[in-house]
Amino acid sequence: MTSPVPIPLIRGRHRRSETLPRGNKPSWLRVRAPGSPNYLRLKRLMRTLSLNTVCEEANCPNIGECWTQGTATFMILGDICTRSCGYCNVVHGTPQAIDTKEPDRIAAAVETLGLQYVVITSVDRDDIHDGGSGIFAATISAIRRQSPQCQIEVLIPDFSGRTNDLYTVLNAAPNILNHNIETVERLYRVARPGGRYSRALDLLKKSHRYHPSIPTKS
Repeated sequence: MTSPVPIPLIRGRHRRSETLPRGNKPSWLRVRAPGSPNYLRLKRLMRTLSLNTVCEEANCPNIGECWTQGTATFMILGDICTRSCGYCNVVHGTPQAIDTKEPDRIAAAVETLGLQYVVITSVDRDDIHDGGSGIFAATISAIRRQSPQCQIEVLIPDFSGRTNDLYTVLNAAPNILNHNIETVERLYRVARPGGRYSRALDLLKKSHRYHPSIPTKS
């Protein structure tokens, strides 16, 4: 049962008081601590297969809700980023060597969870020649082999503007190609010093021109 809350209202020179009902917080505003059986199962699977998720690395507050529903965004190419964006909580530093077995472990996790839709993203890997595009392509192919019904969305870095690396990912035929612009151009130097606004727009344009049947988003 709710009790009214007196709220003084001022209309011109006249002051009067109205009461508004006090209700419960809406469900979307309440975040439960993670710990459901499905959350714990998914967490064990991530550790068993030595996989990273952006949900964990970015300290996403919605992790409990998403993992309870059996959805997660896999983060490939390690958990250390070569860039240091102002809005991101992923660790910045010198990454470890590329794990060529990671695509198969991602595919195994997708199959075990029975996912119908999966999102693959990554840290920035400016330290390697292809920016990680080859691992993106290998991951898409591995998922296709083991879970052909699964829809695959990739959220890719800008590959420092290298067109061939973008084409490597597109040739693996993801269902959706995503590249986040993140912010307006005037804030790039502060929020995203390693990126370029024009480069992000150019990537989306090139993607659509090269493979128009693959939807692009940001």
